[in-house]
Amino acid sequence: MMTALRESSQKETPPEVENFSIDRTIEKYIPKRFSQDALVFILNTPRYEYNLDTLNSALTEPIWEFLNRGGKRWRPKLFLHVCKALGKDPDDYLEYAMIPEVIHNGTLMVDDVEDQSELRRGKPCTYKTYGLDVAINSGNAMYFLPLLPLIHNEKRIPSDVLVKLYDTYAQHMISLSFGQAIDISWHRGEVDLTQITENQYLQMCAYKTGTLAAMAAKMAAILSQADDTLIARLGEYAAAIGVAFQIQDDILDLTGKTFAKAKGTIGADITEGKTTLIVIHTIQKASPTDRNRLMKILRMHTTDQSLRDEAIAIMKKYAAILYAQNYAQKILKESWNAIDDLLPPSEAKKELRAFADLLVEREL
Repeated sequence: MMTALRESSQKETPPEVENFSIDRTIEKYIPKRFSQDALVFILNTPRYEYNLDTLNSALTEPIWEFLNRGGKRWRPKLFLHVCKALGKDPDDYLEYAMIPEVIHNGTLMVDDVEDQSELRRGKPCTYKTYGLDVAINSGNAMYFLPLLPLIHNEKRIPSDVLVKLYDTYAQHMISLSFGQAIDISWHRGEVDLTQITENQYLQMCAYKTGTLAAMAAKMAAILSQADDTLIARLGEYAAAIGVAFQIQDDILDLTGKTFAKAKGTIGADITEGKTTLIVIHTIQKASPTDRNRLMKILRMHTTDQSLRDEAIAIMKKYAAILYAQNYAQKILKESWNAIDDLLPPSEAKKELRAFADLLVEREL
């Protein structure tokens, strides 16, 4: 048994951990300003001399400027819901829940450079404020800094559990890179849109958006000492949540809901020329005239709202948005059915499913 993580007495309250609690945990390992007492220097003792001012200005400042912009923090919350559904006390696992969240924010910072984006969460992208070099290095650091809780507690975590955790991390970080590679290729127009299939899109989403959700669920299950079958199934369920979450993002961008308004426009994905399930379905079902017109608008990368509205009208004509909504619900239901019999009945199990449903049904 693990000596670092005590067995739960099953709290009555659900693991609704506020964002500030998650951020406080992140700050334990990645302080807003490094001092000589920072855990990173204790765990990885410098051999020579380091300059704290330099590290703070070129690393912790851009990292926390980005983290402080907000975000849903749904990946660590999913992590904690899984822990509780497996009969554990989520408070015992809070510091490990930060791992997928910090990585996620690092990927956003780097993605903005790769996509040459202007804004992220309503503010100029990190590379616009701090420079390309600082943004890339900070984003890359966020892939590895969240492993500090594992390093800090490695003597208290059974070796077989620790190996599984590091294996899960490595496998899913590779998947992230694969997803980004596909996305970059599509944005560049290197693939004929008419040749992109729904399954190819779903795999790209599984790599990009599903990967860190799967990492969260699998790490939670591994730490909770679930068996290998349940670990794998929970990972698949979480990946499906991530895919459905992305599909909902794509829907909200086109429907003028709160999410699109928060981004400052309706149809920003059209300006980006983004390949979505909605676009793929339309291209497959549309008449040659409508298909060619939609692809032409997507290639324009236009900011003209009238052209974006025209593209949206074409997609609505072929009920592509409704199709995407139904598809997201379908994959979520099918993946839940695969774990339903493996999880014992409990309020925590109901909370896990309700949490996933809420993510997909949201309007922000």
